[in-house]
Amino acid sequence: MAKRSAPEVNAGSMADIAFLLLIFFLVTTDIATDSGLNRKLPPMIEETDPPKIKERNIFQINVNRNNQIFLKSGGEEKIIGLKDLRATAVKFLDNGGGIGKDACDGCQGARNPESSDNFDKAIISLSNDRLTKYKTYIAVQNEIIAAYNTLRDREFIKRYPGMGMSYVEANERYLDPQTPPSEQENLKDKLEAIKILIPQKFSEAETKSN
Repeated sequence: MAKRSAPEVNAGSMADIAFLLLIFFLVTTDIATDSGLNRKLPPMIEETDPPKIKERNIFQINVNRNNQIFLKSGGEEKIIGLKDLRATAVKFLDNGGGIGKDACDGCQGARNPESSDNFDKAIISLSNDRLTKYKTYIAVQNEIIAAYNTLRDREFIKRYPGMGMSYVEANERYLDPQTPPSEQENLKDKLEAIKILIPQKFSEAETKSN
């Protein structure tokens, strides 16, 4: 009896099909991008002796394990509520207590000699306990950033009244990819001028374990 041969499978087009499928998935698949806090690490600099900072120019915030906010400023230490943090930080930054070369022409505060000299000298420092709730940590940060933005809004509107927008609105407009390049360039110069006038000197100390 003759031996029957098994039918052959034509695999000549399998490579073409696989290649087409590969192209299809490459074209139709979206690459997910992670989003997070808009922060950049500071550039590396050579180690030098730290500059001497006057105690009155430091707005020191500590959040303990019970999520209480302790504020040390002007030689005084007290507990402050989250709802009062923004206004208190604005008062510190806008104080303008400096004299001579440290005088602050743009400050509209109380000019208290026991508080910050000017926008450039004023520093806000934040430290947290390891058991601080993440929600509280973020809320405190948001209030501090909002304090800077409050002052930047004021100065932006005062310097560029014809723009019809605040610093925050101008920054959002600048970051919008649909904004024309010519308008972005115009906004960039104005935003940088406000950042130089009111620099965001906000530091975070090492987390405490007790």
